[in-house]
Amino acid sequence: MPPTRLRKEVAGQGTSMLPGDSSTLLLGYRPPYDWEGVLAFLKGRAIRDVELVSDDAYARTVRLGKHIGWIRVTHAPAKRALAVEFTNSLTPVLPALLDRLRNLFDLAARPDVIAAHLGQDELLKPWIEKNPGLRVPGAFDGFEMAIRAILGQQITVKAATTIACRFAEAFGEKIVTPFPELTRLSPLPETVAQATVDDVARLGIVSARSNSILAMARAFRNGELQLTSGSDPESAIAKLVALPGIGQWTAHYIAMRALRWPDAFPKEDIAVRNALGRVSAKQAEELSRAWQPWRSYAVLHLWRSLA
Repeated sequence: MPPTRLRKEVAGQGTSMLPGDSSTLLLGYRPPYDWEGVLAFLKGRAIRDVELVSDDAYARTVRLGKHIGWIRVTHAPAKRALAVEFTNSLTPVLPALLDRLRNLFDLAARPDVIAAHLGQDELLKPWIEKNPGLRVPGAFDGFEMAIRAILGQQITVKAATTIACRFAEAFGEKIVTPFPELTRLSPLPETVAQATVDDVARLGIVSARSNSILAMARAFRNGELQLTSGSDPESAIAKLVALPGIGQWTAHYIAMRALRWPDAFPKEDIAVRNALGRVSAKQAEELSRAWQPWRSYAVLHLWRSLA
């Protein structure tokens, strides 16, 4: 059903967020699709109370403008699609919601084209064959992704996720849903921008990163920075690195996921350099040129090779 008709169908049904007051639709993809790989990636980075990732589903709280609710996404392989259950409270912003989910789950990718290009590299070829349909998980919210990227600087994914959960608990607004695991909305930049360095640092975040988080929040609040799919990546990266504490690694990681730039390449990434034979950042950059314009997918394959 076209989104416009669907909005009309559920209009007047209220804004309840109970399971019975929800609708479900399908978002298609080009097979193959590595659903298990995407879920594993998101599960390792899930923000407690905001996101819930099980073995077969992804769920989260949602705020789009003045509309709040929750979504739950499962795989419908027979239909080559993802099934999206969403509360009817989100129907007025359905097009924006679906765009965000397409970005998060990388549904516009052409796995055949990407694999044919990257498969010419002997280093990547076995991993491409082992992981058909690999996707680059995107971001549901640009600000949320930017904060995660800052928190992930020079620490493990597990450690960054622990701190991200504390951050959401400190700055995210509470919400009531039918799921006991989903109780909070992702923090707004306007809320974070009002905090002090001490407010952020007491969560176990070093002062330099606390300053970086506050600068990011203020840039979002003031409209100086927008991290959405389709934004010019070079321009966005330039704006990002102009902020305190944001280097090329952080900027390219944000571009890879929040901007959905298929050619992002965080050459400083230690895991990528180790996978390439413990090379320098400069050598990694040189090796990556053969993978253009799909370097983001090459990075995911390299990360997967070390898992």
